[in-house]
Amino acid sequence: MGKDLSVAVFSNEDRVRYRQKVRRCLDVLALMLDRREDPAIDRPGSAGPLNPDPAGSAGPLNPDPAGPVMFDTDSRMTGLEIELNLMDADAEPAMRNAEILANLADPMFQTELGQFNLELNARPRLICGDGFQDYEQDLLASLGRAENRAGKSDATIVLIGSLPTLKPDHLVLANLSANERYRALNDQMVGARGEHFSVDIRGVERLRTTTDSIAPEAACTSVQFHMQVPPEKFAAYWNASQAVAAIQVAVGANSPYLHGRQLWAETRIALFEQATDTRPDELKAQGVRPRVWFGERWITSVFDLFEENVRYFPPLLPIMDDEDPVEVLQRGGVPRLGELRLHNGTVYRWNRPVYDVMGGRPHLRVENRVLPAGPTVVDMLANAAFYFGLTRQLAEEERPIWSRLTFAVAEDNFHAAARRGIETTIFWPGTGESPVTDLVRDVLLPKAHQGLTKFGVDAHHRDRLLGIIDERCRTGRNGATWQTEAVWRAEHDRGLDRYAALHDMLLRYSAHQQTNEPVHTWPVD
Repeated sequence: MGKDLSVAVFSNEDRVRYRQKVRRCLDVLALMLDRREDPAIDRPGSAGPLNPDPAGSAGPLNPDPAGPVMFDTDSRMTGLEIELNLMDADAEPAMRNAEILANLADPMFQTELGQFNLELNARPRLICGDGFQDYEQDLLASLGRAENRAGKSDATIVLIGSLPTLKPDHLVLANLSANERYRALNDQMVGARGEHFSVDIRGVERLRTTTDSIAPEAACTSVQFHMQVPPEKFAAYWNASQAVAAIQVAVGANSPYLHGRQLWAETRIALFEQATDTRPDELKAQGVRPRVWFGERWITSVFDLFEENVRYFPPLLPIMDDEDPVEVLQRGGVPRLGELRLHNGTVYRWNRPVYDVMGGRPHLRVENRVLPAGPTVVDMLANAAFYFGLTRQLAEEERPIWSRLTFAVAEDNFHAAARRGIETTIFWPGTGESPVTDLVRDVLLPKAHQGLTKFGVDAHHRDRLLGIIDERCRTGRNGATWQTEAVWRAEHDRGLDRYAALHDMLLRYSAHQQTNEPVHTWPVD
């Protein structure tokens, strides 16, 4: 969710200064990307050349005597973030993350929005060779330590897109994690909205509710894949990520229930879009963009995304950094661009651009945010292998997929996949409308194989993980279908009511999760 905040009340002057600083950061990023020395060059759509601003920052950027800042283009580092749920012995949400974190004392874990959430940040690594095996061993070990500490607090860790036993009275302001940044973000989003947030999701069943906070967002637990790419290739990788987002969601759906209702196969998509929508109806009618955003066009540069974020979205958390990015760049240093990064973190693109500095060198990453957590570590790594391999192959093909697929169709595919999951029919260039399972098995898995081979992934790990995706498609079973079938059987074969069936299902889900066997192999009886 971002860095800790020590300021929770912001003045109009704070916002003005912050906006100016963000635009200044944007211009510095443009110059870094262009590797130009002429400060008068105004990249199309940018905030303009670097002139002094009223906040008193440094003057115009002079030619950099140290030469252009060099982005890290050599490594193909990847990363994973996994959001976790906590439940008690009765399969109810356990509001105990602070206690568990205190006992765990592991910097890989941190709070997330709700008191029943944790986040695990895996150590970034290369996936060549045995990289996926290293991920699996590390994640299982880390989760094992966390599960041990959770057990001492009478809780269990669950990897799932939305905890199916959540009720409206769990998702309230009082159950936000005890960290000022969450309250500050809530206050700013509620203030921007100016009225209660509304949720209206029509799926197999329908859910309509309102809330006075962003707490329902805590029901959306995801796994996020990070892929470092060179600046000149970023547009191709982001475009490819957008094109395959629907495929990922269809195959990996794992969030069919919310507040006792069966909704979408990946209800988390609709919930996140609606529960954090700061636009009242009038602004929606005017075409104001939502902060949870698929986007609206293919891009030609990573700058397009940062510039859109600054142009379309007002700041939510105007926290100023002491750094003057112009001065840092003039000295030949690497600016952190703190304000731009913070602002970027409050625009929730399903594929987000990330600027970061590691080891004194800047780099760019695509942060892929479309998938739910779970059902198991090996399922998530199969999803990661499919995403990394398929995206690389599509990004490097001579005839790019986005030249044959309209952006509007890519977005329609995405929401159709969230609704219907593995039973979705997808439009794909060259095949037209086809079941997503056939498309994956016949067309996309071979491309993912090629992409992972380019990464240098060991053939055994490649074939094992992509084989899980193949078997999901062959059997038609992912996390969402297992959950719905298990609940249906509990209701119809054993006579349980809906909430009893959900509790029963979640307890069995948790037990299967501990085996780390892929979900398509789980029995439902």
